[in-house]
Amino acid sequence: MPSATHVVGAVLIGLGATLAIDLWGLVLKRGFGIVSLNYCLLGRWLLHMPEGTLVHRSIGAARPKAYECPVGWSAHYLIGTVFGLAFVLIASAAWLERPTVLPALGFGVVTVAVPWLVMQPAFGLGIAASKAPKPSQARLKSLMTHTVFGLGLYCWAVLLGPLLFG
Repeated sequence: MPSATHVVGAVLIGLGATLAIDLWGLVLKRGFGIVSLNYCLLGRWLLHMPEGTLVHRSIGAARPKAYECPVGWSAHYLIGTVFGLAFVLIASAAWLERPTVLPALGFGVVTVAVPWLVMQPAFGLGIAASKAPKPSQARLKSLMTHTVFGLGLYCWAVLLGPLLFG
């Protein structure tokens, strides 16, 4: 069972790794003109769920919902936090005290299964963005983003470890 300090550490690295994704998205947008996922659409998807709509033909064409942007952004960071907690539970709380890059990187890569198998199909893009205008580009972007998440877990653990564990 992880200690309270380990749980706090897991939450913080999850938040930090999610921030790394957002910084990566800024680099892609400003440096290369590549647009990241609009998290308002994540909020739209979530807000349609209580009405029983889990899968859309096109999430962009779905009826907009009030508060979809704050809901989407909050969900984005909540998902990152849950991934951070899951990673520490899988890797072990001791990993936070002596982080290594490969487990975090591997976990980040594995998490790409969530958008490929859940979000993209539910948004109307098919499994692994098979129905996107440029499926290979969408897959690569997702894989790169989740790789950045894994690297973010590692980097934040390295930065926070001395503060949390001396």
